Order: sequence, then structure tokens, then C-alpha cells
Amino acid sequence: MKIRFNENQEIVDSVKEGLARTGGYCPCRLERSEENKCMCKEFREQIKDPDFEGYCHCLLYYKEK
Repeated sequence: MKIRFNENQEIVDSVKEGLARTGGYCPCRLERSEENKCMCKEFREQIKDPDFEGYCHCLLYYKEK
């Protein structure tokens, strides 16, 4: 298993700008809660799933099997 940034640098830069603007909360979500703090709870749970391969909600990270 490997976690890496999206290969599209434009997306990475845009999401990182959003994270800086929101104080580390996912810029793709309206609610500011601990569950939405980057790396969000949803993606942390997907990381634990051995069958999951794909991007996090905001497309910043990618989990490879």
C-alpha cells in the first residue's frame, strides 16, 4: 500500500491553497469538523480497507494497493 499526492500538480496546488485558507479543513466540504480535517476521517477509513484503491474526496491523495 502506498499513499501519494495526485499526479496533477494543478489539483494539488489548488487543494493545498484551500487547506491553508480553511485552517486544514477539507476545502471541498462545508462543515468544519474534526472528521473533515485533512487527512479526513473518510479517507483514513478507506486507507484501512485493503480492497480500496483511489482518491480521497478532494483528490489530493491517492491510495495504491
